[in-house]
Amino acid sequence: MPQSQAFDYILVGGGSAACVVAQKLVTEGRARVLIVERGPRKSNPIMNYPAGYMKFLAKDTYLSMHKTEPQQQLGGRGPIVPQAKVLGGGSTVNAMVYMRGQAADYDRWAEAVTPPGAASDGSWSYREMLGYFKAQEDNDHLAGEFHGVGGPLKISHLGHTSPMTRTYVKTMQQLGLPYNPDFNGAHQYGVGFMQHTIDWATRRRSSAVDAFLKPVLDNPLLTVETGATVTGLRWQGNRVVGVDYVVNGSRRSADAGREVLLAAGAYQTPKILMLAGVGPQDELARHGIDIRVALPGVGGNLQDHYEVPVVATTKGAFGYYGQDRGMKMLKAGLQYLLFRSGPVSTTGVETCAFLDPENGNNDQPTIQMFCVPTVYLDRDVMGTDPGHGVTINSLLLRPKARGRVTLRSSDPLADPVIDTGIYNHPDDLRTTMAGFRFARGVLSASPMKELIDREIFPGPNVTSDADLAEHFRRTVKTGYHPVGTCPMGHDADEEAVLTPDLRVRGVQGLRVIDASLMPTIVSGNTNAAVMAAAAKAADLILAH
Repeated sequence: MPQSQAFDYILVGGGSAACVVAQKLVTEGRARVLIVERGPRKSNPIMNYPAGYMKFLAKDTYLSMHKTEPQQQLGGRGPIVPQAKVLGGGSTVNAMVYMRGQAADYDRWAEAVTPPGAASDGSWSYREMLGYFKAQEDNDHLAGEFHGVGGPLKISHLGHTSPMTRTYVKTMQQLGLPYNPDFNGAHQYGVGFMQHTIDWATRRRSSAVDAFLKPVLDNPLLTVETGATVTGLRWQGNRVVGVDYVVNGSRRSADAGREVLLAAGAYQTPKILMLAGVGPQDELARHGIDIRVALPGVGGNLQDHYEVPVVATTKGAFGYYGQDRGMKMLKAGLQYLLFRSGPVSTTGVETCAFLDPENGNNDQPTIQMFCVPTVYLDRDVMGTDPGHGVTINSLLLRPKARGRVTLRSSDPLADPVIDTGIYNHPDDLRTTMAGFRFARGVLSASPMKELIDREIFPGPNVTSDADLAEHFRRTVKTGYHPVGTCPMGHDADEEAVLTPDLRVRGVQGLRVIDASLMPTIVSGNTNAAVMAAAAKAADLILAH
């Protein structure tokens, strides 16, 4: 590609949102589109196997391992938060769980973009977003009111589940939770098996690249630059007209005749804005950056799902321990290659429950409790290998805590400063504790208890509120779902970075289309919501 080239639209970042938007702009808008992605174009073929992502969870091959700021409320601990760096973003490296969240999540978005005292026009509501979810889906098992068939994104249930996860589902029902065959249907409450972005016919990952980008990769209207890092936005007056970026040390620039669309994720998108002079005045002044547009909300409102584990060893091989080594690995690999079945055809994240252990609000559960049929801990807390085991994680669905992303320096190649704010609101710790106590009870309930040897983490002697709170501070980990750092909102909201049609306030020719746009986090894995929101974003762009 020449040193400078003209396009209609430039997408900064090549993750899930960018894949969705690029496809629609090329096919429906007949527009010239450039995607600038800092990661590689292709991932290891193993990543296409449902179990393959686990080989790369702790590696920086396709992930940037961000060390977050020490948290006083965590005793000075700053958990690692990974961010995808590969074409397709999180959809290329995640555990493939397809979870939309609750209807109320999207109605809160609609409320956030509606001025006080005004009636909502339905924009961003669940009723509207459901249409985008259905249009994207090709669901192998479900159809009707809540699901689509024939869309580009393959959705299915897993073809293999472990004895441990099946026992977990039965135990939860014994404890009073109803069986829920569809967490993406009428309601979320209950226990059941999760849907995944996996093609049922091939038992392979269906990423945003597979679903949306591959059909247009050969279209001459689309250009994809990988291994490319954006170093700045290009301006004419108050309008963004292009980007500067580097590829293998070579400086390049590209012009956008219509718009630049930021899709670099909840950590990088606010960083790019602030480096361009759009953000909180104090933060920009601190780094000697000229202020173009003072927007105090840029980088704020950071939300994520955070989870805490209870771990037990088991009396036998009821899960997946040891399946990734020796003869077991060879057998599992052959079973998958020959029959598309067995341990390689599962993500290991097979089942979960949604509940409100504090107040019993079945309409809006507060905890996602998922069972992993092995010992699943961050490396900084795992210690020695305990052998066969099970982990039950309690994940806080709608944390009240808020973090912030700021600049480390004015160097565009420097990582941002990430202050997670975990547990900086007391309600989060209380709700997490209620979820943890319920999870611990699952291990001692029938039929689960027949498989359990003993609790090893945190251990049966850790029972008081104070001791459990300390356990949470030492072990809480990210759910890999950062959102909200450039939220949309109505005109009277001083913290709103974006208008309801996703334009950056006070700037022409610039929108944000990734997870940063969410005013509040959804109650579940965020990839489905990101792709649906991106489809709406594309419609907003094309309408203009």
